[in-house]
Amino acid sequence: MSEMLDRMEADVRRSIPARPRPDPGRAAITAEDAGRPKRGDDKHDDEDKDGKEKDDSKSEDGDKDGGKEDKPKSRWPLIILGLLTVLAIAGGVFYWYSTRDLESTDDAYTEGNAVSITPKVSGYVVERRVDDNSFVHAGELMLRIDPRDYVTARDQAKANLDLARAELASAQVQLQITRVQAPANLQQAQAQLAQSRANQINAEREYRRQHTVDPRAITQSSVDQASAQFRSSNAAVSSADAQVQVAALVPQNIKSAEDTVRQRAAQVEQAEANLAQAELNLSYTFVRAPQDGHVTQRNVDVGTYAQAGQQVFYIVTPDVWVVANFKETQLARMQPGQAVTIRVDSYPKLKLHAHVESIQQGSGARFTAFPAENATGNFVKIVRRVPVKLTIDSGLDPNAGLPLGISVEPTVHLK
Repeated sequence: MSEMLDRMEADVRRSIPARPRPDPGRAAITAEDAGRPKRGDDKHDDEDKDGKEKDDSKSEDGDKDGGKEDKPKSRWPLIILGLLTVLAIAGGVFYWYSTRDLESTDDAYTEGNAVSITPKVSGYVVERRVDDNSFVHAGELMLRIDPRDYVTARDQAKANLDLARAELASAQVQLQITRVQAPANLQQAQAQLAQSRANQINAEREYRRQHTVDPRAITQSSVDQASAQFRSSNAAVSSADAQVQVAALVPQNIKSAEDTVRQRAAQVEQAEANLAQAELNLSYTFVRAPQDGHVTQRNVDVGTYAQAGQQVFYIVTPDVWVVANFKETQLARMQPGQAVTIRVDSYPKLKLHAHVESIQQGSGARFTAFPAENATGNFVKIVRRVPVKLTIDSGLDPNAGLPLGISVEPTVHLK
């Protein structure tokens, strides 16, 4: 009975799977091997013991060899990482090589001529032929100011010119008369002087004769008459001599007449200038375009009273260039004539070709209304920017143009 119980206990123990010994170098026993029942007689027990001893010996051999070898890990991640590193270095070298001769900036804007249109005369606008953003050609009529006041001024200037010309003609005739009359007056005065002197001689002789004759032979009235004639002849000689002195100023009289002619001629020129100014003011009532371009910022309409010198609108000409504000550290190799490619923010597909026209001789901070005073207080060095003018060579549609003041990104090729 006891043997039967011992055998049953042995069968139960064999039916329970044996727990494997923890061994990091040995693979875990599969579920099929672990669940295989161990039944049989003592012979089977001996075989199990022999197998266990073999497994133990293998385990010991494995411990000596460092355990069972693991499956080899994949080296692809390291290879990929190495390739990416090489590509990154190659890309950096290529980028440096391709951009080492390029200088670019995003602080750049389009620039051009914006002509301010201002009337030169005042008046009410009676006609307007342009509108906002309309294109005009040079000489095209844009505005017309009420011309009636200026027509009146022109007519008055014409009348003044006619009067000045008439006075000039009269002065020229008077000059001709003076050139003939002045010498004749001199001769006449000299003749009168000679006659007066002859009369004076006769009167003097009569006077002496009357005073040398015996008083009893002549009357007192004859003596008085001779004395009066002598005094009268003396006065006549003095008067004739004075007339000769006056008439002797022939060159002076002719020069005075010539000066009068020149004065009248100057008055004619002044009247002509006034007429020209009046006609010019009348022409200013027609405001015409000085250049081709687009009308912008119009602030005048029909009925508006336009003051002389008042800005009424601008004309933006088709000529456009770029002002790029490069850092001072970017100017070492930059020179006029170098090629430039320009990308316009407003038109991403538009690519312009230009060249460096000139470099401003001074940074933008130097020409501000209130330049920085670095000699006072604490100083912090700031990289300055210098305006560079870029002239567009190609790529721009002449019929479309570019608005002024839009952002662009130029790239200067320093080679």
